[in-house]
Amino acid sequence: MAINDQVKFTWVGHGTWKVRTARGKEMLIDAWVTTNPVAPDHLKKIDRLDIMVITHGHGDHVADAVEIARATHPKVLAPFEVGDWLTKQGVEEVIAFGKGGTVEVDGISFTMVHAEHFSSTPDGAYAGEPVGYVIQFENGFKIYFSGDTDVFGDMALIKELDQPEVAFLSIGDFYTMGPRRAAKAVELLGVKTVVPMHFGTFPALHGTPAQLEELAGPGVTVLDIKPGDEV
Repeated sequence: MAINDQVKFTWVGHGTWKVRTARGKEMLIDAWVTTNPVAPDHLKKIDRLDIMVITHGHGDHVADAVEIARATHPKVLAPFEVGDWLTKQGVEEVIAFGKGGTVEVDGISFTMVHAEHFSSTPDGAYAGEPVGYVIQFENGFKIYFSGDTDVFGDMALIKELDQPEVAFLSIGDFYTMGPRRAAKAVELLGVKTVVPMHFGTFPALHGTPAQLEELAGPGVTVLDIKPGDEV
């Protein structure tokens, strides 16, 4: 399953992704690895990391962030309050910024955008608002990574301002949008390729790629993936 032959995405499971960037940087998006019930064993150890990206503070997105960051010393991008929390846990090189802001790290640009969800840290600290990201890789390839979200009308602004080529969308339902609402997100974003995530981890997350593909209609490719798959 190729969406860009220079960038490789590996689904660890749930909302967590390992990424090999166009120039060989190692990236982790939302660090839930060791206790992630659907993560294949060979993906549960992170030996090298250049960049970590966090969308919000929930345990199923940051459970391993502190331990991995202490061991591998990546640059860590996070919403301001989550970044402040990570710094207090001893994480170095935290870049804590806000929605609408763009940060460039190692030739990759990250624009923080809105997400319609909620956020707190595993120890109950206030974690501000959740976010998504538009990520442009070193070769110009651009994705929208939704994080945990419902559909929202300003996804049309993400299309207008950023024009991502591929959308990584939560589709599980219950905590985030399900396939029907994700299909509306696809329409608003104007993308032709969708990588679904945040489904199948628990029984409550019952949305499926097949349901989204049917609802998104002709001309939209929805990748049917399982944890451990590379795209």
